[in-house]
Amino acid sequence: MNRRVWILSVALGLSTVLTVRGAFSQGGEQSKRRAINLPGPVSQLPFSKAILAGDTLYLSGSIGLDSKTGKAPDKIEDEIKNLFDDYKTTLSAAGMSMDDLVFVQVFSTDLSLYDKFNAAYRTQFLKDFPARAFIGTGSLLRGGHFEMQAIAVRH
Repeated sequence: MNRRVWILSVALGLSTVLTVRGAFSQGGEQSKRRAINLPGPVSQLPFSKAILAGDTLYLSGSIGLDSKTGKAPDKIEDEIKNLFDDYKTTLSAAGMSMDDLVFVQVFSTDLSLYDKFNAAYRTQFLKDFPARAFIGTGSLLRGGHFEMQAIAVRH
């Protein structure tokens, strides 16, 4: 084997070893990903309440249901309070707070509730508000009027 072919073979072999090693070392990055699941009926559903990947938390859609009945409360204000309390509990389980939210999407079955939602929403943050979308939608599960999903980043 001439010298050029030998050097090329060694370089190709070393490149393959580094590529394979890199693929296996990514497992360390995967270990930084963990599910945040709280006890309760949601834990039986085929999704996680939230996924913490590094310093970023991806929160699933949540509805402000009454924990006793599993339905939306009669009073809109109670539904909104339940929604925020649920988010605070999930964020806390990940070592975060509402002020760590950077992006929020709110789906609403009735856009005339926009001002009512905003009145409660404003009280949830001590710092800058996260970026947000408020989207009109069809019906939501269990009679909910709002579903919220979000992304938080640990400061």
